[in-house]
Amino acid sequence: MNDDLSWMLDSALEIPGALHAVLISADGLLMARTQDFDKDDADRVAAAMSGVQSLSRSLAFFCEDAQMRWRQTLVEFDGGWVFLISAGEGAYLGVSASPDVDMADITFRMQQLVGQLGKALTTPPRENLGVRS
Repeated sequence: MNDDLSWMLDSALEIPGALHAVLISADGLLMARTQDFDKDDADRVAAAMSGVQSLSRSLAFFCEDAQMRWRQTLVEFDGGWVFLISAGEGAYLGVSASPDVDMADITFRMQQLVGQLGKALTTPPRENLGVRS
């Protein structure tokens, strides 16, 4: 985990109603988390969010264009929201929030975070290092 990025994720929590934030890789590894969020819970969330974004991407055809680029996923629960957006090549930013969060404010802050983190969010795809030719 990158503690240098955690302080940046904490800025998402300045929005009233925002609860936690995680930065994950496409393969479900935790890259960073807000300081108040337990690491074991953040690891579980990272793995689950990797699956969520994968499922979301597979639904592009439902909008009659299988070539569309996935941008975000929003999940609503009785007690709140989960927002998941692309944060560079192979990285995703997830934020949980209470039911009364201002959705425009939280998504705007998430977009700002992605812009601020820039290249630090880019995670290159894994290469198979165990196979030799």
